[in-house]
Amino acid sequence: MKTILIVEDDIRLQTLIATFLREQGFEVACQNDGANLGHVVASTQPDIILLDVMLPGEDGFSLCKKIRNEFHGPLLFMTAKSSDFDQVLGLELGADDYIIKPVEPRVLLARINALLRRAATHPDIHPLSESHSLTFGTLHIDKNSRLVTLGDENISLTSHEFDMLWKLASNASQLVEREVLYRELIGREYDGLDRSADVRISRLRKKLHDNSQHPFRIKTIWGKGFFFVPDAWD
Repeated sequence: MKTILIVEDDIRLQTLIATFLREQGFEVACQNDGANLGHVVASTQPDIILLDVMLPGEDGFSLCKKIRNEFHGPLLFMTAKSSDFDQVLGLELGADDYIIKPVEPRVLLARINALLRRAATHPDIHPLSESHSLTFGTLHIDKNSRLVTLGDENISLTSHEFDMLWKLASNASQLVEREVLYRELIGREYDGLDRSADVRISRLRKKLHDNSQHPFRIKTIWGKGFFFVPDAWD
C-alpha cells in the first residue's frame, strides 16, 4: 500500500482528496501547513507528497526547496495559480509535476499513478551499449548507483533529472524528440504547451555547467527535441 502525504490548508478540499485516495487503496496522511514538515516526512515515509502552494506560514515553494534535500520521491504541487511563472518556478525548485485547482479527482489519480509508476520502474531506457555506466570526457554517469560526476565534482540530481540525463546521454549524437521525453519520463503525452521538459533541461544545464544562453553540451533543436553533444565534456 502506497502512502500519500497531503499538505493542504483547505480542510474541506483536504478531506475530499484524502477520502477519495483512501477509497482507491492508498494510505493517506494529512497536514494543514508546513510546520515541521521535514519531521513529518521522516516519520510517515510517504511514497509521494501532494503539496499546496499557498499555505499559512511558509509557502509550498519554500517548503519544496527545503525538503528536497531529504525527500527524493515524487512531489506534486497543487496550485490555484495558473500562470507560467508559478508552474515553472515549482518545477525549478524540484517538483515533479503540478495540477491546477479545483482538482478533478480522476485527473489527480492519473497524475499520482503516473508519478508512482515512473518512480518505481525508472523507465526502460535503451543505451548505445549494454553498459550501466556512460563516460564522456570528464562526465561519468552510473545508472546502478544513479551517481553523476563531472571532473572532481559530484552532481546532485533529482530522480527526474537523472532519468532525463541518462535518456539523452545514452542517445548521444541523436535527436531525442520532446514527445518521447514526455511519454517515457514525465508519464503523459506532450500537449504542445507543457514546459516541464524544457524546465528540467534548463536545470540540467545549470548543474552541468552548460551555457544557458548558448548551450553547447545539451542543445535544443527547436520544434523537435534535444541533442546531447558527446565531445563537449572535456
